[in-house]
Amino acid sequence: MVRFLLGIICIFLVVNVQAQTISVGAYTDTTDYLVGDFINYEIEVVARKNVEGVAPGFPDTLTQLELITREKPVSTEDEKSRTTIFSYILAGYDSVRAVIPPVTVKYRNAGDTSYKKIITDSVVVNIHTIPVSTAEDIKDVKSPITIPFDWKWLLLWAAIALLLLIAGAYLYKKYQQKQLEQPVEKKIITVPPHVKALTELDNLEKEQLWQKGFIKDYHSRITEIIRNYFEERFDLPAMELTTTETIQHLKDLNEKDLILKITYNFLSNADLVKFAKFQPLETVNEEMMKQAREIIDSTIPQKQVITEEEIVNV
Repeated sequence: MVRFLLGIICIFLVVNVQAQTISVGAYTDTTDYLVGDFINYEIEVVARKNVEGVAPGFPDTLTQLELITREKPVSTEDEKSRTTIFSYILAGYDSVRAVIPPVTVKYRNAGDTSYKKIITDSVVVNIHTIPVSTAEDIKDVKSPITIPFDWKWLLLWAAIALLLLIAGAYLYKKYQQKQLEQPVEKKIITVPPHVKALTELDNLEKEQLWQKGFIKDYHSRITEIIRNYFEERFDLPAMELTTTETIQHLKDLNEKDLILKITYNFLSNADLVKFAKFQPLETVNEEMMKQAREIIDSTIPQKQVITEEEIVNV
């Protein structure tokens, strides 16, 4: 009987030590989301400083949700313990009561060779569409707002237009005189496709479209630049091809597997934004510009160097 009681006491002490050594929690910022909203899911691990190798085994695929990205863990410390936050961004595209399953966190104490496990609770979120009332009548459009006319602004703009007209006429006259005095030889300059495309990417980056909220316009412009580059560089009707057809044509041209992978990811991300109304993270928008430049830099034709021996043979 005494041995039995001692065994129970030992088991209680082991469980109590483990509970004091590490604790985990899982939660989201809310439990109610619209279809397509980002779900901020976090796993909080509080452990003593002698605990090593803390690593949640969060799955790459979920049954009811989609994993968008994993954030870099953030740790803070006090005198006795270390708190680490593992953040994930999820999304759901159907109206459903989604369950984020329990996550196993592996860890080990300093000096141990084997890992121990601790499991979080499951988290339930509700995903739904915007409710629409079919009982109410369709509301009429509001009447346009009438802005009072200001004659001062009209006179100001008229004066500016007159000054611009006078300046334009003067500059045009000076230009004609210069043309008569010094005839200019017309030179046809052919700009290589990669130079043209990189210049257009520079101009697009300066416009800062996605930073101003024009995310769809940004993805449309950047994919248009790359597709035009494919047309001029490889003589492909890239503007009329789907993403899959474009990749197949590049395969037929024996392009590198690395470029095929980058191009597929680049065009697929743009398709999600343009057609699936996907709202990408800032890092995705920046990665699009990086991938576009890498596609161009990796497909620039090598310059042909003519040796003296070849010139003699000609």
